[in-house]
Amino acid sequence: MTRTLIKSAVVISMDDAIGDLRTGDVLVEGNRILDVRPSIDVGGGAADIEIVDGTGRIVIPGLINAHMHTWQTALRGYAANWTLLEYFRRMHAGLATVFRPEDIYIATLVGALNQINCGATTLVDWCHNNPTPDHTDAAVRGLIESGIRAAFFHGSPKPEPKPGEPHFSEIAHPRREVERLLAGPLADRDGLVTLGLAILGPHYSTLDVAVHDFRLARELKLIASMHQGGGPAKTPGGWEKLIEAGLVGAGVNIVHGNDLPDDLLDRLVGLGVSFSVTPENEMIQGHGFPITGRLLKRGVRPTIGIDLESVLAGDLFSAARVALSMQRALDNAETRKASGTIPATTTIPAREALRWITTEGARMLGREDQIGSLTPGKLADLVIINASDLNLFPVHDPVSTVVMQTSLANIEAVMIGGTWKKRNGRLLLEGLETKKELLAQSGQRLVQDIERQGRAA
Repeated sequence: MTRTLIKSAVVISMDDAIGDLRTGDVLVEGNRILDVRPSIDVGGGAADIEIVDGTGRIVIPGLINAHMHTWQTALRGYAANWTLLEYFRRMHAGLATVFRPEDIYIATLVGALNQINCGATTLVDWCHNNPTPDHTDAAVRGLIESGIRAAFFHGSPKPEPKPGEPHFSEIAHPRREVERLLAGPLADRDGLVTLGLAILGPHYSTLDVAVHDFRLARELKLIASMHQGGGPAKTPGGWEKLIEAGLVGAGVNIVHGNDLPDDLLDRLVGLGVSFSVTPENEMIQGHGFPITGRLLKRGVRPTIGIDLESVLAGDLFSAARVALSMQRALDNAETRKASGTIPATTTIPAREALRWITTEGARMLGREDQIGSLTPGKLADLVIINASDLNLFPVHDPVSTVVMQTSLANIEAVMIGGTWKKRNGRLLLEGLETKKELLAQSGQRLVQDIERQGRAA
């Protein structure tokens, strides 16, 4: 069994029992973390161990991107100036309709590779452009080929209905397709790529559909994730009805949630619902201010997602910084309004933001016993940051350095399940340039096809 020993690094374990080590070692055996201590003596068995010099480096748990529509990778930046309403019209009712399975595959593959490159070892891929099983299989194939740990949240497309067709809000999640995935490529509940449901929820579906989808997720023991926000709800009072039916609890995940009233948010938090915030995109597209602070006041933490690379960058460190800075700004403004002065101290320490993209992501996925921290026995998902780089050196507070200053340029190495996916600042894979070319061709064709449709109309 292969063993790797990272020596003499700064270790931010995100495990309260282990804490932070100013100088520490991390020992990996097979796909698991075997030990994390200030100094690990491997004795005479050192010959069969890869020794990695961690001097001047910071080791952290692999990041967890809690929400991203990876199928849009070939359209990077294309939607940067759209509001949410424009996005619905031009992406879901427009560009999404001309995607072929091969477009889904290459976008998902390259998008997942970029997440690894940026330090994310786990990706929640919220795939809601899968009109056929071939599209779904292409997305799953891209995730598997990338080598990332992923939760594939199976969704449903949202085109404008043709004459005689029902609106997407009236279409229940397809049980047969979910069962096919569970019997096939996503059968292993503890595998590298697992299954969840990206359902419509009461904001975007009829009550009958919402009840069906919640029951399906509960029956199959899958996470039920749904968008909440973006205009008036399809089913006013839907959440209350679902709560009364006993269908809301742990395993339900709400994305965004900007307009949830306080009393409903209280009930949802009390029932164990998790929340995924995509701070930068929410503010750009008009969702409203992220609910980070509202959750913290209720004693729970958010998870953080990128959401749309068609709008913004896929760097999870940036997303965490945006969430932290925005909420600090709101808290500071509230204090100034109440007292007329600047707050005496900050309301949210930087370590909180690191929790949102590590331990909280693991908790949302129900995998806190497997990922999210550098804990002996957990899967060996970790990131090595070069703290000797000019933009990080010197390091006074390692957590602040990671949260407030680290970027893609500083991600030296990434390990997933004990296997190196990035070393010396470069992804370890062949044919990346060919994949980039296929991605560029896909994006160009998609734009041309939708423009051609527009001219024909």
